[in-house]
Amino acid sequence: MTNNTVLSRHANGVTTLTINRPEKLNALNAQVIDALSSAFAEAAEDSQTRVVVLTGAGEKAFVAGADIAELSDLDVQQAQTFVERGHALMQSIERLGKPVIAAINGFALGGGCELALACTMRIASDNAMLGLPEVKLGLIPGYGGTQRLGRIVGRGRALHMMLTGDPITADAAFTAGLVSDVVAAQDLETSVDKLAAKLAGGAPLAMRAIMDSVHEGADLSLEDAIAVETSQFVAICQTGDMREGSSAFLEKRRPAFTGA
Repeated sequence: MTNNTVLSRHANGVTTLTINRPEKLNALNAQVIDALSSAFAEAAEDSQTRVVVLTGAGEKAFVAGADIAELSDLDVQQAQTFVERGHALMQSIERLGKPVIAAINGFALGGGCELALACTMRIASDNAMLGLPEVKLGLIPGYGGTQRLGRIVGRGRALHMMLTGDPITADAAFTAGLVSDVVAAQDLETSVDKLAAKLAGGAPLAMRAIMDSVHEGADLSLEDAIAVETSQFVAICQTGDMREGSSAFLEKRRPAFTGA
């Protein structure tokens, strides 16, 4: 990395990215956005990376939001650049082609919640708080929150969260389907590591095809979305991983997927 605002470590097929501004509750600024963009670009190209874990430094926050100091005086062009930079990052995470797990250790507000929304899976500590409070600043979510939140929790619940600006607890987020699991704060790292290890040992081409099918089909008619799934299925049937998985099942052994 070119700076220490995002720390990266790799082990056993898992790259862990840690946003490292605990004194600012890991708030997103231009430097962090650029560092994350570079880190995810590297993960996309790294054949040794099967899974990415994204978290925040310290015990208080995943990401508590955008750096308000950078927002207060944006002119039209600066506002356009600001949102485009964020959208590009969120899309690169969502379409990485590899599972990205958000380990939400505390506050995930504003841009931090939007960052989590772009991830494949979200695991929260029991002290986490999630929300999009931009309306309280006279703003709207600008990194895809108005679009992704409703797709995950439903339009009515999303509008309630965004129009009130009130954050919700980890348990409420689980009930809403915003996070897939809630664990004790002291168990978050272990739980996420266990999930990441499981995914890292899985079939990477099949997982990518599943994620691509979900994303590509989301805004299509059911008929067209099924066509996307069919195309992905046919392609996967030609892979070495599919043959290895089938052979391992028949031979009652653990498959060794290579991504080929």
